[in-house]
Amino acid sequence: MSLLHSFHEGGFMMYPILLMGIGMLYITIDRVRFLYFKTNLNKETFFQSLTAHLLKQDLQGMILVCDQNPAPLSKVVKNCLIRLNNKAHDSEIQAALDEGAMSEVPKIEKSIGFLAVIGNVATLTGLLGTITGLIASFAAVANADPATKAAKLTAGISEAMNCTAFGLIVAVPAVVIYSILQNRAQHLIDDINEISIRTFNFI
Repeated sequence: MSLLHSFHEGGFMMYPILLMGIGMLYITIDRVRFLYFKTNLNKETFFQSLTAHLLKQDLQGMILVCDQNPAPLSKVVKNCLIRLNNKAHDSEIQAALDEGAMSEVPKIEKSIGFLAVIGNVATLTGLLGTITGLIASFAAVANADPATKAAKLTAGISEAMNCTAFGLIVAVPAVVIYSILQNRAQHLIDDINEISIRTFNFI
């Protein structure tokens, strides 16, 4: 109830901040689910499984390993193996790896940048609410009778401070989560690059 009361005291600018907070939660849940669960693939175990089948010249077995591990890394390698199955040249295999990476990397990085934007915009929106609250406060005081001046000044300052607080409540987690998810995404992209090169060289 205290939080709801503070929200109402924050004025109109609280609603854009609330929308940004909802957007932050949605992006966070979606990206955590994708980056930490759907792409949870041990690159060394995956590569060892591939090489074990390759040494036996079992190309279908390698493709099956990729199908059993549905992650961006395995999809990139599978794209290469399909070309290999068609007896492609080295340059065509490398092109297939590059093509697969270009297709999967945007899926890894999807929406993460919006968290940084939300962090910046929420801070600025809170600051804007602070300024408008103070302007309204001093305008009300200037035109109010002495008996109500203190109440109106307090209401305006309360609006300003609540707006600042809620802006930071959204901005700080957004920036922290952005850093964590961006680091995870870069780690996955590095894995794709590493295993792609190792697979190409091994083939």
